[in-house]
Amino acid sequence: MSKAGRPEAIVRPKAGERVFEVERLEPDSALAEFVDYYWLVRWNVTDPHRQQVVPQPRVHVAAEDGRLFVHGVSREPFFRTLTGVGHVLGAAFHPGGFRALLKGSVGAISGTVRTAADVLGHDDRAAAQRILATSETARIVPVLDAYLLACEPEPDPTGREATELVDEAQRRPDIVRAEQLAQHAGISLRSLQRLFADHVGIGPKWVIQRSRILDATAVAHSGEPVDWSELAAQLGFSDQAHLTRAFTQVVGTSPATYRRDPGTAG
Repeated sequence: MSKAGRPEAIVRPKAGERVFEVERLEPDSALAEFVDYYWLVRWNVTDPHRQQVVPQPRVHVAAEDGRLFVHGVSREPFFRTLTGVGHVLGAAFHPGGFRALLKGSVGAISGTVRTAADVLGHDDRAAAQRILATSETARIVPVLDAYLLACEPEPDPTGREATELVDEAQRRPDIVRAEQLAQHAGISLRSLQRLFADHVGIGPKWVIQRSRILDATAVAHSGEPVDWSELAAQLGFSDQAHLTRAFTQVVGTSPATYRRDPGTAG
């Protein structure tokens, strides 16, 4: 199973680390099959800071603005403006982990942000109030544990399979087409597409390309010199222009320009 997501999804991390801190935490062991990790973001800013994060193929449940919100997998760029002093605690689910709580197709909530009460049928207001009252880890993590356990997730072998396939796509830069992942899984492309739609909430083609874009982002964050044409070939893009188009669509600027940004790498 995936562990702690992909930190390179935080866009311009050097600029961000001057503004906020991120702590990654373990969920209750009874939730480990479903939740990859909890993330706790704390900030104290004088001027508003607009932070971008590259969406990944995973559902998040986060306490903010007085409620617990379920963030379905989104194709759209994600931005959050941080003001004043505050914190957010969230649960990042394994790619195939949220269906065990939803008890229905994860594709039904893709591209949406809805209250946990609406999605999961359990009132989230008391839990959110307790989580947002303090940023003390030892006091708020058990609250989120208790809320998610109250949803009574049950072991889901198919969900574990979906998570393992997403992990495989992330680990292997040589996987550049959904057909390759289907072959690895020993199933038809159509079966793979149905599995991802139901348990991950988005198709395998998107998952694979997002993995390769995050690979390119990680290279940009490294601070090392980059031959973008060579990297494009390594990541399965037809040429450098193809990588540039795909990267720009996700991050908002070309990879070479992003690499030179002082907020990207030290």
